[in-house]
Amino acid sequence: VQLLESGGGLVHAGGSLRLSCVVSGITISFNAMGWYRHAPGKQRELVAQISSGGSTTYADAVKGQFTISRDNDKNTVYLQMNSLKPEDTAVYYCNAEPSSIFGSWGQGTQVTVSS
Repeated sequence: VQLLESGGGLVHAGGSLRLSCVVSGITISFNAMGWYRHAPGKQRELVAQISSGGSTTYADAVKGQFTISRDNDKNTVYLQMNSLKPEDTAVYYCNAEPSSIFGSWGQGTQVTVSS
């Protein structure tokens, strides 16, 4: 399984980014998928997840700010991030939820939010 995240970058506080994650080697249709982030000095955390049926849940820190979606035809998961804050700075990864299902991680995409 390969996961390729993209769409990160440097933005000012209040800005938006849309992350994409293309998965190859397995179909994601039957898996719940999640976006995780790893900030310096912190543990990697799950910030958003979407079930195989499209139900979504979010960490309290990003509720109302982030939106996760999926396109099973493209084997791709997205994360729309709005009203970004400096504390959203992290490397963002996608994976199955739980992540142990795929057994590997992509390289992630860096999101840096300046104040």
